[in-house]
Amino acid sequence: MWRMCAICILIWGWTTGLCATDLSASHDERLEALYLYLHQNPELSFHEQNTARRMADELLALGFSVTENFGGTGVVGVLANGAGPTVLIRADMDALPVKEQTGLDYASTVVVTSNDGNAQPVMHACGHDIHMTVFVGTAGRLMRARDQWSGTLIMIAQPAEERGAGANAMLKAGLFTKFPRPDFNLALHVSAGVPAGKVGYVAGPALANVDSVDITVHGVGGHGAYPHAVRDPVVLAAEIVTAMQTIVSRELSPLEPAVLSVGSIHGGHKHNVIPDKVTMQLTLRSYTAEVRRQMIEAIKRISKNLAIAARMPADKMPEVVVKEQYTPVAYNDPELTHRLAAIFRGEIGADNVIELSPVMGGEDFGRYGQVEPKIPSLIYWLGAVDRTLFAKSKAGSTALPSLHSPLFAPEYRMTIRTGVRVMTAAALDLLGKVE
Repeated sequence: MWRMCAICILIWGWTTGLCATDLSASHDERLEALYLYLHQNPELSFHEQNTARRMADELLALGFSVTENFGGTGVVGVLANGAGPTVLIRADMDALPVKEQTGLDYASTVVVTSNDGNAQPVMHACGHDIHMTVFVGTAGRLMRARDQWSGTLIMIAQPAEERGAGANAMLKAGLFTKFPRPDFNLALHVSAGVPAGKVGYVAGPALANVDSVDITVHGVGGHGAYPHAVRDPVVLAAEIVTAMQTIVSRELSPLEPAVLSVGSIHGGHKHNVIPDKVTMQLTLRSYTAEVRRQMIEAIKRISKNLAIAARMPADKMPEVVVKEQYTPVAYNDPELTHRLAAIFRGEIGADNVIELSPVMGGEDFGRYGQVEPKIPSLIYWLGAVDRTLFAKSKAGSTALPSLHSPLFAPEYRMTIRTGVRVMTAAALDLLGKVE
């Protein structure tokens, strides 16, 4: 659904104190109010209806042309401001099925009914509420500074990042054909290991390819007292799990980072019954397409050949299914990364900009840069840790909660302020200059 900005919406934004175009002394307070609203009203992947509506209203109030319900609950805002480059800025909207345990007076108390009918607490445990607040603050600053730049600004609020599905859904819906194709893609992610007020960057692969793999190990079940009369899938599954550990340690170059984890294994229901199947769920993590392919092929080979060695019938070979939805590597274009790292240093000081190492987490922002022809992209880390807490962690007196932890609580004021400054500076550097 497409909507144009209306005067009544703009007035609503001003009168409610939530329009990000206002850069007066109360600007930070207005963004803080938006952050607290988002934090206290989290929604799960592809259920971000209220969150998306809020993002759409914020962009409308700023004068963007807005399309809603794109690729599910996605929102696309377009601001054309003359000839020049097109810059895309992305924020993700979804929260996690986590019960918040921070004890904060603004902690989420939201509980939803899950697909299986159970009560499920929900929390912004990955900082997407920060991402959206910085997104709105940046849009406002760029709107107010539009006499300083020329080009087109695309602001997208994306669903379902936590499921690795939202970026793909928006691309399949025609993001780069129905709207101007970007010359550059930008995004940020809060860091649970960097203090607020600082920014971290990685040139090249920053976050990993992440694949989900299901394996069904078939067997011929029977009585536990007569193992010679059955084909035991539990023993075979155990052999497969053990053999797969050699894929990273013995089949890949030690210079190629990769992770293979078995996250779930289930088989049987009773002590004395050998089952007829075992199911496993794996995640694979890598930085290159070649390593990804090599790991998948090795899993298939090992599973099949161990089944043959266990004398499994031909119709009982293991089934290895690589799930269609995977998260591709988030590759930061080195030239773009170093260009904007210099801009960050000029904006917040060299001491506050640090080069980090890649991580094996996944981020589907990488899809936007992997289209053909590829688009130079950068996702950088925005420090979010309270500085006093960070100092205690460095002294060894406390541990920092990780992302996805029920205890994760960003120091949101400085984090938002820093995020808006650096994202605005990055966009202004990439957009055309007005002479």
